[in-house]
Amino acid sequence: MNKKILGGGALLAALALVVTGCAGTSGDSGDSGGGTDDGPISVGFAQTGSESGWRSANTESMKTAFSEENGFDLTFNAADNDPAAQIAAVRSFINQGVDAIVIAPIVEDGWDDVLQEAADAGIPVILEDRTVTSSDELFASWVGLDFKKEGVTAGEWAAETFGDTPTNMVVLEGTTGSAPANDRAEGFAEAIEGTAITTLDSQTGNFTRADGKTVMEGFLQKYGSDIDLLYAHNDDMALGAIDAIEAAGLVPGVDIKIVSIDAVKDGMQALVDGKINYIVECNPLLGELAAGLVTDVLAGTDVDKAYYVEDQSFTQEQAAEVIDSRLY
Repeated sequence: MNKKILGGGALLAALALVVTGCAGTSGDSGDSGGGTDDGPISVGFAQTGSESGWRSANTESMKTAFSEENGFDLTFNAADNDPAAQIAAVRSFINQGVDAIVIAPIVEDGWDDVLQEAADAGIPVILEDRTVTSSDELFASWVGLDFKKEGVTAGEWAAETFGDTPTNMVVLEGTTGSAPANDRAEGFAEAIEGTAITTLDSQTGNFTRADGKTVMEGFLQKYGSDIDLLYAHNDDMALGAIDAIEAAGLVPGVDIKIVSIDAVKDGMQALVDGKINYIVECNPLLGELAAGLVTDVLAGTDVDKAYYVEDQSFTQEQAAEVIDSRLY
């Protein structure tokens, strides 16, 4: 049976606040990149799209790490959250004969064939951010966040905040079938089990601000002021929901409490302003770690199958203390 790599792997502790100059996993090179005597390392990066502020920060981190200055020749593709287009991009990288491929998989399933094609071509694959259900023999390593733990942390806040008080909750889910949506839902559900929190409705907002607003408008039309709590799988959907809540004449953070995940700048500002009540971080600055893994794998250095970056969480007061110093 195929397994998810989130079940194990090494923990890269205390990396949530590391600046863009952090070292890669390679300890043998004096720089963060690669490059060989024959020229730069060619890398194809298949990104999900540009659906959120988090994704934009992640893309910038990757492009910076895989720069020409660091010894790489990067071919970038953003699939606009279309799994078929993303798989086609990976096949294009294989046909181009790149040295390595990095993928942020839009969804977990459907990767067996193209990953096997990369393996048959002798091209190592590094996963970043999201995971797949394919056998871990089909990729070299993964670096990212513990999405289930993020959901648990958000759920623990909800359970502690509302206690035994009957609470009606609506949920804005991430992209259907994606690892963060699946795992954040599972972790949150575990944390609130046995509490008086009841889920009135749960729908995907596709990790976008526009869809978050649209879905929240539907929730408000259906349930109105009966909604006590919103759990958003990312800040962008929460920010869209805030617009809908305010348009309905309600006060976000007061009439409807909001817990979200990401901790991007706009989300943190909404937390400081009291419109969001609690945010769990999801660090997007994975570029240096991914570049280090590519360098190590191509050099024949042993790497672990999974590297986790540590997340933080923030109350309003904690957000106010750090917002000006954050890089995203």
